[in-house]
Amino acid sequence: MLSDAKLGAIKSLTPTLSRDELLWASGYFAGLAQGIAGGQETAVAAPAAVKKISLVYGTETGNAKKLATQLAAIAKKKGITVKLTGLDQYRFADLSKEEYFFVVISTQGEGEPPLLAKKFYDHIHENQLNLGKLKFGVLALGDSSYPEFCKTGEDVDARLEALGAHRVLPLKKCDVEYEEDALHWLDNVAAALQSTASAPAAALPAAPKATGKKYYMGQVITNINLNDRGSNKQTFHIEITTDEPIDYQPGDALGIVPSNKQSMINKILGITGIDPDKEIQTEKVTAPVRDLLSQHLNICYLLKSTVKKFAELTNQQIPDTRMSLYDLLRIYPVKDAAQFEDVIKILTAQSPRLYSISSSPNAHGENEIHITVSKNQFTVEDEERYGVCSEFLSDLDEGHEIEFYIQKAKHFKLPEEASDVIMIGPGTGVAPFRSFLAERDATGASGRNWLFFGEQHFVTDFLYQTEIQSYLETGVLNNLDLAFSRDTDQKIYVQHRVKEKGAELLEWLNNGAHLYICGAKDPMCKDVENTFVELFKAKGKSEEEARNYLVQLEEEGRYSKDVY
Repeated sequence: MLSDAKLGAIKSLTPTLSRDELLWASGYFAGLAQGIAGGQETAVAAPAAVKKISLVYGTETGNAKKLATQLAAIAKKKGITVKLTGLDQYRFADLSKEEYFFVVISTQGEGEPPLLAKKFYDHIHENQLNLGKLKFGVLALGDSSYPEFCKTGEDVDARLEALGAHRVLPLKKCDVEYEEDALHWLDNVAAALQSTASAPAAALPAAPKATGKKYYMGQVITNINLNDRGSNKQTFHIEITTDEPIDYQPGDALGIVPSNKQSMINKILGITGIDPDKEIQTEKVTAPVRDLLSQHLNICYLLKSTVKKFAELTNQQIPDTRMSLYDLLRIYPVKDAAQFEDVIKILTAQSPRLYSISSSPNAHGENEIHITVSKNQFTVEDEERYGVCSEFLSDLDEGHEIEFYIQKAKHFKLPEEASDVIMIGPGTGVAPFRSFLAERDATGASGRNWLFFGEQHFVTDFLYQTEIQSYLETGVLNNLDLAFSRDTDQKIYVQHRVKEKGAELLEWLNNGAHLYICGAKDPMCKDVENTFVELFKAKGKSEEEARNYLVQLEEEGRYSKDVY
């Protein structure tokens, strides 16, 4: 059927393809064959092999829902009926009856499921279910800068298999820059479904082309420490201007890929003896060693999986731990520069960091954007160190050029102008609320505004004090409650102020107010949520009813979190 040359070309290609790519290729070639047989140059749609699937998503920011919706659209083009459901709405009794079941789910914080997916996550882990009829696939969203990268997706994938379900295609893990990988996975799902047809499958419809992020080039015009002398903290207010308008709204985040410190890179070059100008090809980019270590690769806090690969590569016994590349090389040296070249190829890409935007386009102009950055400080072996991106940003001089993009918020948005808002944001959690207040002031919104802010000391740590007090004086801010935990013998936090104002807060919520929390997920957000649960219980709700009420507010779009 094929000439030796053509057969040889196919044989040379197939060993390089993954299982997912082979699935895609099978559908592609079959579709071409059908199109040519019909006298056409393009593929013709064929009846779908699988007629019905269930597609569920677990989301915190809205990304998982968006991707699930895209998959549903692709499947429907193939003649497949799709039941699209959020995991918070999924009926557990249906799970054992499912045939094709696909999950798109994100991971939050230290490996936790999204709040709206937690009941499903607990259900499959706490019950022995018979899922022998179920065929499944999982797309996991996460952030590789966190130690438990895509852990929720991994857990769901492993648990479904343990309960007897059959995996249609391997677990796919996507990082912050997820668009291209996710769309490729969507293609593979459709190919896997199509490949079960008894007749030749048609080529897949073209997946929506990943448009990529819009990057802006800006210039730092202000970089000041908001904390006064004597503070234990350093919090920087950074203003950036651009030549072109920036497309953002209050609640969005600014994304930036930080550069690693040259002093650390010089230490790595010195200890390995590698030529800094030698070009090396990694998974995503080809560049000189110095550029790779400076701009493209994570060298400051390696994942446990990377440390494990390093141990295998260098044939050394290394504990299951995380550390910087320099510390790893210092304690467990490579034998020569050539071996370090192999080490470079196993390093993960430098992940973008996201910062809540603290400016308003209507108040500060569409060519200017502000962020509020806390310099993350910690100690390793009695040596003082800082977070990669927070140190990078805090050290930027005025006039420095910087590239960034906007991460759109799906749920953390201002409501209609007449709605009341309750904002709870200690520390740098105040950043988006500075944006909210500036926007509502600039647009003349009629809704009331209530801010809870906390820090260590009133004198040194009251971030944006002058602005906030001015909003209070002018009536933009109707209520202000402060909690400075180190100014008294008894530590007072924002949750204590919430409890004190419980009756009035419940009145606001009963009248339709929107509740926002921004800042540390653990323990701040959990403590605040538990305080609201206690307030609801005091009004006659059971523990379950009180927690479900928070979920109900979130489903209604009246409770939103931006926590980290």
